[in-house]
Amino acid sequence: MSLLSFAKKSMMDLSLEGKNAVICGSSQGIGLAIAKAFALQGARCILMARNAKALEKAVGLLQTNNGQIFHQYAVADFADPVAVQTAIGNIIAEQNIHILVNNTGGPKPGLITEASPLLFEQAFRQHVVNNQQLVQAVLPGMKQASWGRIINIVSTSVRIPINNLGVSNTIRLAVAGWAKTLANEVGAFNITVNNILPGFTNTQRLESVIQIAMTEKNISREKAISILQSEIPMKRFGEPEEIAHLAAFLASPAASYITGTSIPVDGGRTGAI
Repeated sequence: MSLLSFAKKSMMDLSLEGKNAVICGSSQGIGLAIAKAFALQGARCILMARNAKALEKAVGLLQTNNGQIFHQYAVADFADPVAVQTAIGNIIAEQNIHILVNNTGGPKPGLITEASPLLFEQAFRQHVVNNQQLVQAVLPGMKQASWGRIINIVSTSVRIPINNLGVSNTIRLAVAGWAKTLANEVGAFNITVNNILPGFTNTQRLESVIQIAMTEKNISREKAISILQSEIPMKRFGEPEEIAHLAAFLASPAASYITGTSIPVDGGRTGAI
């Protein structure tokens, strides 16, 4: 083998050209950042969220310089599993999906001792049930292609529960267990399943955490931010793009032997290995 041939073979393959990706919760925040990263790598993206206007705007932000021609979107409220099922059914009727990113807003903050059982049921449907039906819809196409990537945006509470997020802590761990089981079952088809665990990231979700800290402790916004950042070894919040970078790698051919993992992207905040 020539040196040039060896170099080409050894290069990290991050291209997503020819791949179709469904990214949930992608009208803003982490989901939109992931869609932008996928588009840059050549994927054709189908965005899914509940706000049609925001989705239309988001699609217009995606690159089409790598042969994608166009991107598209589907409207579905993840509080309504029937709407999600209908949306993904319409998508797979038109094309096979190679990459699925499960991402939706977390349950409302609050103590677990004060949480209604109904909140657990709603969160279970929103996260576990929706993830399951989305996966069941796209799996046949992935198996046919002998190639698939399923990426779940979860939370560092999978490793250590976060105070005042009782329902979220419970449901996020359920998602992680579901994902590990799924990874074991679909690995033989060259389909990988991984979880990304974002820490404090500059999104609307973080803003609600800041507001709660301000109210509960009767402190200024600056003080609340300072307290939260003091828990992070890197002393700053993350950016959605920093989550997206990992998602783009996990979706790529370069990550072909990584599956069944839960990877924190949190500036070192999680107090566990």
